[in-house]
Amino acid sequence: MFSVVVFLRIGFVVGQSGLYQAIAMYGVAYFIICMTVLSVCAISTNGALDAGGAYYMISRALGPEFGGSMGIMFFLANVCGSALYVLGLVEAVVATFGVPEDPTLVASPHQVLPSGYWWSLLYATAIALLCLLVCLVGAHIYAKASFLIFLVVMFVLGTIFISFFAVTPRVVNLPGSANPVNNGTDPGFPTTANFTGFKLDTLLGNLWADYTLDYTTNTMMTFTTVFAVMFNGCTGIMAGSNMSGELKNPSYSIPRGTITAVIFTFIIYNLLSLLVACSCDRVLLQRDYSFLRDINIWNPFVTIGVYSSTLSAAMSNLIGASRILYALARDDLFGKVLSPAKRTSLSGNPWVAVIMTWFLVQLVLFSGKLNTIASIVTIFFLLVYAAVDMACLALEWASAPNFRPTFRYFTWHTCVLGIVGCGIMMFLINAVYASASIAFMLLLLLLIHYLSPTSSWGYISQALIFHQVRKYLLMLDVRKDHVKFWRPQILLMVSNPRSSVGLITFINDIKKSGLYVLGHVQLGDLNTLPSDPLQSQYDSWLSLVDQLNIKAFVNLTLADSVRHGIQHLLFISGLGGMRPNTLVLGFYDDCLPNDKLIDPSLATIQCTSAIEASQDYERHSPLFHFAPLRGFNGGQDDGKVLGPQEYVAIIADAMKMLKNVVLARYFNNFERSQILSPPASSPARGAVYVDVWPVNLLRPDSSSYVDTCSLFLLQLACILNMVRAWRKTKLRLFLCVEEGRSLRGSEEKLSQLLKELRIKAQIYLVPWDQQVALHWQRQEDDDCATNFPSNTTRLSNDYLSSVNKLILESAQPAPAVRFLYLPRPPADTRRYATYLGQLELLTQGLGPTLLIHGVTPVITTDI
Repeated sequence: MFSVVVFLRIGFVVGQSGLYQAIAMYGVAYFIICMTVLSVCAISTNGALDAGGAYYMISRALGPEFGGSMGIMFFLANVCGSALYVLGLVEAVVATFGVPEDPTLVASPHQVLPSGYWWSLLYATAIALLCLLVCLVGAHIYAKASFLIFLVVMFVLGTIFISFFAVTPRVVNLPGSANPVNNGTDPGFPTTANFTGFKLDTLLGNLWADYTLDYTTNTMMTFTTVFAVMFNGCTGIMAGSNMSGELKNPSYSIPRGTITAVIFTFIIYNLLSLLVACSCDRVLLQRDYSFLRDINIWNPFVTIGVYSSTLSAAMSNLIGASRILYALARDDLFGKVLSPAKRTSLSGNPWVAVIMTWFLVQLVLFSGKLNTIASIVTIFFLLVYAAVDMACLALEWASAPNFRPTFRYFTWHTCVLGIVGCGIMMFLINAVYASASIAFMLLLLLLIHYLSPTSSWGYISQALIFHQVRKYLLMLDVRKDHVKFWRPQILLMVSNPRSSVGLITFINDIKKSGLYVLGHVQLGDLNTLPSDPLQSQYDSWLSLVDQLNIKAFVNLTLADSVRHGIQHLLFISGLGGMRPNTLVLGFYDDCLPNDKLIDPSLATIQCTSAIEASQDYERHSPLFHFAPLRGFNGGQDDGKVLGPQEYVAIIADAMKMLKNVVLARYFNNFERSQILSPPASSPARGAVYVDVWPVNLLRPDSSSYVDTCSLFLLQLACILNMVRAWRKTKLRLFLCVEEGRSLRGSEEKLSQLLKELRIKAQIYLVPWDQQVALHWQRQEDDDCATNFPSNTTRLSNDYLSSVNKLILESAQPAPAVRFLYLPRPPADTRRYATYLGQLELLTQGLGPTLLIHGVTPVITTDI
């Protein structure tokens, strides 16, 4: 932490801002530092640390996106910091040994080095090369050199404190002056200033701020620019954590070393500021940044201290940045871009990362002046400190059981205070730089999110989401449900996803931000199996959800029959107030399924055995490990695992549980993009329709259009029409009427209902006298009608075929989807097969069709 600031900028801080504001700056800086140190200590004592320091902490806590972006920012902060300290060292060398740029001034005997921008760049390059050589040898050499430098700096600091008491008052030549001429009394351009020793007048003159031009950059100083320079003397708190990969016991060393350093430097900075304010006049502090050398008991002591501290800080930042770059490369967050930085020497030193870091430091050296890049470095470090605080805050808020650091002197309050403090100071220092830094970080975050592979570190976002979702689920009270806020919460039963892609994507459109669960039943008995066979299948199902870009959960169950499995899922799917209220089943028929998860050109592949068939599926759809389809050549089971009796029983079970039921037919080849945007040459080009038949077509003697089931049909059709992709489709409502009834009255009544329900649809009147006649003719011939409570058992095939033909002929052009009324299954289970046969005849050749039965009210005219 003792860098260029302690020797070259203490006077600058006090001279520009005064003692009061200087102490305030230290207070603000160390408040932010302390909050961050507490977070660093908490994270570093919560498990084993590896190379990368703060990057490792942030990435393993917040996940690869945030960790990677902040790692790059921290890397750049260390690169700029290393360049800053090199420039500080160059400034000290030129001030001591450089020839004055003004040719009218007389140089002292030891001022032999040429000065100027390009010469300063040359000196900086030489110093950077020296740092590079030390870092290339390895961290162990740096550690030994660092300890020696630490002893030197401590000794020099001791001489500085002694000098304030031992040195007598004197006149000091200011930079750019050869001989004293007026004792600094010329107000325009003073050439000398006074070291007064301890005087009350000197202290009073240095209490308040007096911001002037910085003589090295000719820019006007303010509180924020001075703070930016001063803050660089506090940024070394991450030096220890950056070396976490080389420390024997980082969880022990980092907290103790960092906290001790923070306390020690805070005391030293404040004592130095007080002594300087009491003994040096304002002109000396503002016009000579190396005045500590001139007032020391032996001038070379301070020169040695400046060289040692700045060289140490430059090497610390260089080696720290290289370790961060190495950690980033090793984590493969940026692919091949950083892959060369993975290379290490036989001793484990990442020499390529060191060279890449040195190259970037060299580029930053072109800025030329320390104060020029001080603001950028400070903002980068503040951003990283805020990220460390955020990482600790996220871990604390997530309440993860495995977050139990041995360092306990922190709370979420300290994390929040650290984040707020960093954010405020960033924008006070330079709002443009701060905004640009945050924008750059967000850009990196997005790039890593979309380009980097999935990591195995764990994502804090998942823990936070879990914590919040659990809290809100507990607040979701089913007793407060209201029809105004009803939405479909769907359980779609999928036998084999290979043939259900069209239906899965379509149901995703009608869920209206509700719960959507993909359910699957695997037949088996856990008692006879060595382990749960479902666990290995979840990855394939979740990959399917990602591939289809749908918002759905997956629920798999093991049962002795499909019926029992669906009962399990209906009972236990969901949580709290989020439970399925609608069951969707594929239609039971003899159509052979088509595989939509492999290349269509491979559909004709012939396999001679089940093993070959399975291997072929695996080869052409590697993401999904689903069984081959029923009827596929070589499949182990060409038959169905479900019979018609059990299928209808499932429908009856769902209705007993007060679940709405939807049967979907002809969705095997459903392609939304082709239906909604057909080619220009297609005859289907033009308006796209969704048809609704809200009457129970199996009960022509019951022509109610406003029962619960009919309104449920209307609601689902309206929801589909509200989806962005389906918004341009038009709803058509078909009203079946008989002669002798008031056609206009029925149409007006339905129009008024649609108006009240805010549903926009075209109403079509469809005469069906011939169909009704066929129905009643069967009634007269059937003497056994009274034996069955459900009238569906008394329908003739002629009637059903006639109604089917009516539906086909009435809807021209053909719609994208049809919504039909699904009657209840008969009470007599012996008639289940007959009921299913009637539904099959009714929907024969209709294209994508939903047979829907609603059991709960879902529509209201209230606000």
